[in-house]
Amino acid sequence: MTNENQLMTNRVYLCGKIETTPTLSHEIYGEGFYEFMLSVPRLSEQFDVIPITLSEKLLAERDLRVGENIAIEGQFRSYNKVIESHSKLMLTVFVREFVEIEENKNPNVVELIGYICKEPIYRMTPLSREICDLLVAVNRAFNKSDYIPCIAWGRNARYAANLSVGTKINITGRIQSRNYVKKINEDNSEIRIAYEISVGKIETSV
Repeated sequence: MTNENQLMTNRVYLCGKIETTPTLSHEIYGEGFYEFMLSVPRLSEQFDVIPITLSEKLLAERDLRVGENIAIEGQFRSYNKVIESHSKLMLTVFVREFVEIEENKNPNVVELIGYICKEPIYRMTPLSREICDLLVAVNRAFNKSDYIPCIAWGRNARYAANLSVGTKINITGRIQSRNYVKKINEDNSEIRIAYEISVGKIETSV
């Protein structure tokens, strides 16, 4: 896959407020990569707090301060991290560049072209809302793929529920963060954060 095609299959625009100071996450071939949290507003006046990763080279171009509003373009990426001998899928927005803030622009936009890689899971909430969970594989350069969890609602959920593994799809939506309770054992549980794409539009691709 060429770099140009890679950019077309996974595009993210976010505009929000820096919540944490960038800290070193990992190094690859001697280049450091830093992570911080970005608070992005919803239309409902709530916020999604989203992990952001950028290279030390890009960080050197910009003095990022907690409380500062920024706009970025990049990609929603996944990687596996071993935690207590278990592999966990981690998600982050990888910054490609800083861009100018546009006041009237949607602050949270994701566009993906990928393949359904797990059987869709359709269900109803206690309030009778229709939901369908999808796992979408988006190809990246060097024979890598990002595995992106997506959640569709209503008629999008009904549509997605009938799609088969291997179907190529286009998705437009937003990145959302949500808390959930993870049961550790019979006596203990803890609150964790999940990140996923809330699907606004979904269609099959050729």
